[in-house]
Amino acid sequence: MQYATPITPDDVSGGDELRAVWGTTVNVESVKLSLRRFFEEYREPGSANPFYLALLSESLDSSVYHLNVNLRHIHEFNPILYTQIKSYPQELTIACDQVLWEFAFKILNPEQDAELHERLRQSLPAIQVRFWGLKESTGLRELNPEDIETLVAVKGMVIRVGNIIPEMLTAHFQCSVCNHEVDAPIEDGLIQEPVQCHHCASRHSYRLVHNRSKFNDKQIIKLQETPDSIPEGETPHSITLYVFDTLVDEVKPGDRVEVTGIFRASAVRTNPRRSTLATTYKTYVDAMHFRKSEKGRLGNEASIDAMADSNEPVSQANPLAAFDGHERTKGQLAELEARIIQLSQEPDIYERLTASLAPSIWELEDVKKGLLCLLFGGSGAEQGASSGKFRGEINVLMCGDPGTSKSQLLQYVHKIAPRGIYTSGKGSSAVGLTASVVKDAESKEMVLESGALVLSDRGVCCIDEFDKMSDATRSILHEVMEQQTVSIAKAGIVCTLNARTSILASANPKESRYNPKLSVVENVQIMPTLLSRFDLIYLILDQPNESKDRKLAKHLVGLYMDDEDREKSRSANNASHAEVIPMDLLTAYISYARRTCHPVLTAAAEERLIEFYTSMRSVGANQKTITATPRQLEALIRLSEALAKMSLCKEVKEEHVFEAKRLMDVATQRAATDPTTGRIDMDLLQTGHSSAERKQVDQMTDALRDIINNQNSNQTRLGKLFELFNAEVGSENHVSMSRFRDVLHVLEQEGAIRIAHKDMVTRL
Repeated sequence: MQYATPITPDDVSGGDELRAVWGTTVNVESVKLSLRRFFEEYREPGSANPFYLALLSESLDSSVYHLNVNLRHIHEFNPILYTQIKSYPQELTIACDQVLWEFAFKILNPEQDAELHERLRQSLPAIQVRFWGLKESTGLRELNPEDIETLVAVKGMVIRVGNIIPEMLTAHFQCSVCNHEVDAPIEDGLIQEPVQCHHCASRHSYRLVHNRSKFNDKQIIKLQETPDSIPEGETPHSITLYVFDTLVDEVKPGDRVEVTGIFRASAVRTNPRRSTLATTYKTYVDAMHFRKSEKGRLGNEASIDAMADSNEPVSQANPLAAFDGHERTKGQLAELEARIIQLSQEPDIYERLTASLAPSIWELEDVKKGLLCLLFGGSGAEQGASSGKFRGEINVLMCGDPGTSKSQLLQYVHKIAPRGIYTSGKGSSAVGLTASVVKDAESKEMVLESGALVLSDRGVCCIDEFDKMSDATRSILHEVMEQQTVSIAKAGIVCTLNARTSILASANPKESRYNPKLSVVENVQIMPTLLSRFDLIYLILDQPNESKDRKLAKHLVGLYMDDEDREKSRSANNASHAEVIPMDLLTAYISYARRTCHPVLTAAAEERLIEFYTSMRSVGANQKTITATPRQLEALIRLSEALAKMSLCKEVKEEHVFEAKRLMDVATQRAATDPTTGRIDMDLLQTGHSSAERKQVDQMTDALRDIINNQNSNQTRLGKLFELFNAEVGSENHVSMSRFRDVLHVLEQEGAIRIAHKDMVTRL
């Protein structure tokens, strides 16, 4: 805007209220008139009632004294007003607060009752406006000195949330001579202490009374660039946020947010004991509004729980209120909720949800169904104190040949997950996954920096190239995948952090191709104790098949075609394909199910679960083989609850248990099948060795023990024993030298022999 004659401080010094923004021709009273017109006249399309006055009424009914105002609506109504608020937010935000207080006063006292009028004037608190929805957002790297003292919107991920700090608003002083009391407001962060008592004229006699001063909640938050916004080869930038009042504890580490606030700069002292200032300034943002939901992402369950405990109005507490970036009234939310409920009642909702998850990836229907269960999650409700807590998060591992869309599925789940980190095996360390201890630049204290698993709390942590991680790094996942916590004892900081996250991992075989003659443990080289904590283990193998290869090629080529030609090709090749749900509606559907649907087991489902578990255990009873463990039963319950959520059922029925059993059979029939016997043997996942293999090792150990005991000398060369052993077992059961050394190692652990450094075997 162009300003012909700047206004001087003398022009605005008169009166109690600010008449104009200093140095400009922006008149505050005219801005107030424009704001009143906006609140009275702005209406949503198809609505006859003022939109923001309806939201204000809902907020007052819920005893919430702030209102979110979308600046895009102001720009649509009055572009000049939008520019003024963006350029001078410090002064005009106060003016907007005053206008909202006037409207709130009229809403609460429509009859102009004199007694109620006076009581409201004394008791009604200030109504705070929270501007959001700037037309353009600014990257952390793009913030310049020209943006100082203006309204900016920056996107990023919260990596650290500090403690609540009391900040003084009004200082209360009392004279130590005559006990005269006076209040001194805070101006520009400084307290103007009275020098002389106004009552007894004593100098420097005032003392500060802390418990009668007024304080405000303050919190320091660290915001970092999201991985997708970092330029190639650059390290992520971060900025400090200051939040106040009701915005305190609004976000948690790991939240992806868009912050609207005032960009500020403050001078830095070269020495804390001196008043000399440096030529450089430190910058920060006074946060005014947080928008957690991103388009295409699910609602965050942790923030939903927090808002459910508060008195937020429905337009702000409901996860559907802003899942696509738009505030909604009760009527609009009810319409969207009715649409979701109608969708859940369709008979083919299960197939439609499966077809809507990663529709660009061909087939892999059972894998997509398992990933849907991971996104919906189980109930995981707290039982009694004696029963403990059962986790509702589902862990999935995909392992198999390269080029089978494992990483593509991981990327899609990460894209719509409520929160979470996408990381790779080689690029992750134990500290990066849990938490690190760093020195805070502000307070100079040692603080915890949350890692990927803590940042993924109530979300999904996607780990690609899981097989490339070191054993030391993978060992920390044991506690996370079962107890849902991360225990830290570093630099005098001993604590336990929540890590209620689902683990979605993908791994490749050690020889680039999956060897079906070996177990999963031998193929992937993952510790059996960690492997047994996955609820579903999918083996995705690349097997040549001319018919399937041709269909896959048609599908891949179709992705490069025009939309119209692609639809024609899809309808010609797959006419019976289920209709795909739009992505925004899919995310809203899953968010609604995660928040509102908590199915419980019925008696029929309970009996069916017990029947399935006992039948799984009895499969290997004759061969003394463990074919199921209690972990498989708990996984079966979680999968059944997730399947019930997909149709918004309040109860887990028998058909849900049947489908959960089928999904588990499909996922584990290859992972837990003994290659030598063809039977399902859970020992392959628990120990890495099948029961038949252990029985064979016991027989070989007994045979070798007899050969050593029959030798005349106490010492025998290893090569000679190897020849005698193969001659004893015969040519059909000939074993390799590595297998023979394993048998020798068993005897050495039993204390029967000792192996010298020159391959001399000594009988003990």
